[in-house]
Amino acid sequence: MKKLRVAIIGQGRSGRDIHGAYFKSESNTQYEVVYVVESDPSRRERAEREYPGCKALSDYKELYEKRDVDLVVNASYSEMHYPITYDLLSNGFNVLVEKPFARNRYECDVLMELAKKKGVVLAVFQQTFLAPFYKFAKNLVESGKLGQIKQVDLCYNGFARRWDWQTLQSKMAGCVYNTGPHPIGLALGFLDFDDNAELVFSRISNAFASGDAEDYAKMILTAPNKPVVDVEIVPIDAYKDYNLKIYGTKGTYKSTTSKYQMTYVVDGENPPRPVIFESLKKEDGTPMYCGEKLVKHTEEGEFSGTAFNTAVSSFYSMLYDTITEGKELTVTPEMAARIINIIEKVHADNPMPITYL
Repeated sequence: MKKLRVAIIGQGRSGRDIHGAYFKSESNTQYEVVYVVESDPSRRERAEREYPGCKALSDYKELYEKRDVDLVVNASYSEMHYPITYDLLSNGFNVLVEKPFARNRYECDVLMELAKKKGVVLAVFQQTFLAPFYKFAKNLVESGKLGQIKQVDLCYNGFARRWDWQTLQSKMAGCVYNTGPHPIGLALGFLDFDDNAELVFSRISNAFASGDAEDYAKMILTAPNKPVVDVEIVPIDAYKDYNLKIYGTKGTYKSTTSKYQMTYVVDGENPPRPVIFESLKKEDGTPMYCGEKLVKHTEEGEFSGTAFNTAVSSFYSMLYDTITEGKELTVTPEMAARIINIIEKVHADNPMPITYL
């Protein structure tokens, strides 16, 4: 098997701890890191130790002279995703760009059109679509086991605060750009990326973090004949006990990213009850409330793998097949662009003052 030669731009939390961790893992048999681009000298030195045989560069434009690169991973700061990806595509490189894809839909469209024009591969690292907890839930919904799905809740909550660059609007930060691509993407997934899916409510604010960007977000999405999807990113939730909850006409499903449980009924085991138009009453004539013991079933289990190991490996295997065999991406740039559509509207509907330049 031919190994693809990779250049990683950035050795921060994503570039090193997600992408780099995968490339150094036993799961990786398809890629080798040959260049690392990093402005910090100490990180460049560390990169050359951690990726045997790689060369560390201080500026991504030095890659233009390196024609032995099959893929560039753009794990730069969020506000640099668009300009750096644009430059790389213009120079004929295949690019995997970290989320968020870009600042707005216009930038996404420019990049997708440029990749098409140049005949190169453009992918966006939205690996959560391949996470075991999401794939299991999506298959469950499609099986009909829970009946007609009325509502889906996605909670990316916690009780913590931040004070780094991810709290600054000037850095294209805040929880909607940073964390939001994951739950917003899954929300659109549960709506089957319906062309008529829309954001019907949103509210963002700063609750606990330093900086001037939002760390609290509430969003509701839906589409005709589809469920209501409630998305939360809340930094002041000290009692979070799930990431995903699904309400169907036959039962309820709840999961974290590591385990799940569900309670449901089965057709035929609880025969329909005829409507009684009179007030219900007990044998002694006193008022009575509707009450019965339903025949219910419960299940629970655990997932093997997370969005940061299994899903990363699956994403890179998919990307390898696209680059080497021309197979279609299952997680497409268009999907990522639809996510940016929602993020753009959230910010347009909830402008926040900029206090740090």
